[in-house]
Amino acid sequence: MKRIVQILSMLGLFFLGIGVAEAATTQLKINDITNVVDRFFHFHIESHDWHPALVRRFMKVYVEQFDPDKSYLLESEILSYLNLSDKECEEITHRLRAGDYSDLQQMTQLFQRAILRFQSNRAALGSALVDRDAGAVQVIGGVHSRFARTQEELLERQRAHMVRFFLFHLTRTRLDSRERKTKVFALFDKKVRRMENNYLYLDGNGKAMERARVEHLFSLRILKAFAKSLDTHTSFFSPEEAQEMRLNLEKQFEGVGIILSEGIDGIMIAELIEGSPAQQNGSIAINDLLVEIDGKEIEPLSFAEVLDLLKKKDRGHLSLGFKRVNTETGEARFFRVDLLKRPIVMQGERIETSYVKVKEGIIGKISLHSFYESSDGISSEKDIKEAILAFRDHGELVGLVLDLRENSGGFLSQAVKVAGLFLSNGVVVISKYGHGEIHYLRNIVARNFYSGPLVVLTSKMSASAAEIVAQALQDYGVALVVGDLNTFGKGSIQYQTITDEKAEYFFKITVGRYYTPSGRSTQIEGVIADIVLPGKYAPYKIGERYLEFALTPDQASPAFVDPLSDLDQRARQIFEKRYMPYLQRVVSYWKKMLPVLRQNSAERIATNREYQSYLRKQQGRSYHEMPVNSIDDQLQVGLDDLQMQEAVEIVKDMIEMEARQTPHAAALLPTGS
Repeated sequence: MKRIVQILSMLGLFFLGIGVAEAATTQLKINDITNVVDRFFHFHIESHDWHPALVRRFMKVYVEQFDPDKSYLLESEILSYLNLSDKECEEITHRLRAGDYSDLQQMTQLFQRAILRFQSNRAALGSALVDRDAGAVQVIGGVHSRFARTQEELLERQRAHMVRFFLFHLTRTRLDSRERKTKVFALFDKKVRRMENNYLYLDGNGKAMERARVEHLFSLRILKAFAKSLDTHTSFFSPEEAQEMRLNLEKQFEGVGIILSEGIDGIMIAELIEGSPAQQNGSIAINDLLVEIDGKEIEPLSFAEVLDLLKKKDRGHLSLGFKRVNTETGEARFFRVDLLKRPIVMQGERIETSYVKVKEGIIGKISLHSFYESSDGISSEKDIKEAILAFRDHGELVGLVLDLRENSGGFLSQAVKVAGLFLSNGVVVISKYGHGEIHYLRNIVARNFYSGPLVVLTSKMSASAAEIVAQALQDYGVALVVGDLNTFGKGSIQYQTITDEKAEYFFKITVGRYYTPSGRSTQIEGVIADIVLPGKYAPYKIGERYLEFALTPDQASPAFVDPLSDLDQRARQIFEKRYMPYLQRVVSYWKKMLPVLRQNSAERIATNREYQSYLRKQQGRSYHEMPVNSIDDQLQVGLDDLQMQEAVEIVKDMIEMEARQTPHAAALLPTGS
């Protein structure tokens, strides 16, 4: 399911219809812009006021926010906004400080003209493609570094946009008649018009929006562009976006457990969440068409209106009507299913476990997809502890692989707690903020939960909290990091209001940088693997270094010996007595054994035909962006893929070395070394 969600969400064709709590409906006002801007300037780690470079970023982002594919605007139309002189930046700054957004209003009018131009072209473009044989339609175009210079070039980009949409649906449904191909382009027009109508200030029925809604959308666009221009990880969200992000962070929601997508035949079931009422009912299948909610036909409703019906908080029971089409005969059968909303935990998005038996006991394998926690006690720390306890029911746990390859982060507090499972007392994260203040996030449990051979499996997709855990465990020497040469490289700290349903505004803002106990920042460079074992993301240019407006890296003083400098006198006295005597010491043993471990791994890989075949396919690949459907899936990420198999072999080597040599606890370096 996770892979499906990634692909569909990246293509903009995916929505959750799972009955989460109804989002806040507060509309933004123009006056809110100044309030939010001032708040961001106060807390942001680097930018505390408008300056020419920031104004240029802001205008650029505002343009690209509307036209990311560069298929609406001509270069001549927006060049003046993208090549601002210092004097022009000063004039715009003066207007922005005064709450004058006329520059953005003029740009919006330009966007509206570009939309009408594309709409006038679409019918002819669609007709020409419908009349072609489906198999003759080829992928054209790609990522554009500049805007189109001529009307002809712009028209070709618009055709390419439609072709990519057509080819996506060609792989998922029958397009064997002119009628069905026409439906594809009708769906394309319907989806694109949703975005366009927000800029034209038209509702789903094509009627003019109320003034309050217009003001909200205009203010939201300005705040989104401003936030993004500060740095690559600062963002402003609508209430609806914040609601979906809370779901992802907390890994639970209340609903019936259906994921919907909009296809050419209507709104259909894209996925059923494991363990949900919809899945357990057994009557609903993938590709069933949703046609009725509580006796009301949904055909005249927009996709957004259908989702709103499913999300209504006061609907404990849902009666859903479906139509199932027989692909061979074309006959359709209607059926109705009654479901009761209830809390659903997204188990598959949390943790996966398995184990391998060895003569000494078992080696556990834990795949953690994010660092999550909820008000109901669900957390990544708790899940890992329960997994380790469960392993011990099957034999002595003599080794462990912690898989963070597709873990892009989550709650910082959970990163500290998860790292603390493998450490005794000590600093896990050093955080430094915009005004120079330094804080230390500590594990304060004097005894680790697991202390045997440990491999942390990472990739270029491992980011943020995942990098904190991998680097901290590597710093202390209690684990080896194995995988791609380096991780994503996000070493910044964000303050967020997303998890507060009653927040006035929803945003995340970069307020600081973090460093691991060695004082090293993962910003840009990421966590460097002890043993390089390339995975499926290795050939691609993925990471912080490829993002716009990324922070520069730096370093802090090491904190293997906790300075306690952020504590008051009373707290310091308590920590000196109860915490300092049990500090985690730096383990040198696995670092000394690395040459042998690397050689053993290299020899195994050299004779592994399947892995060698995969590595040959990787040679010469280098992409600026990771294509959604072009990744070679020969090396699937899971509990038994080629990387995981070799990670287990490395753990076996570690077990054997530990048995032969003096226990590594005796090889501890003095604290702080």
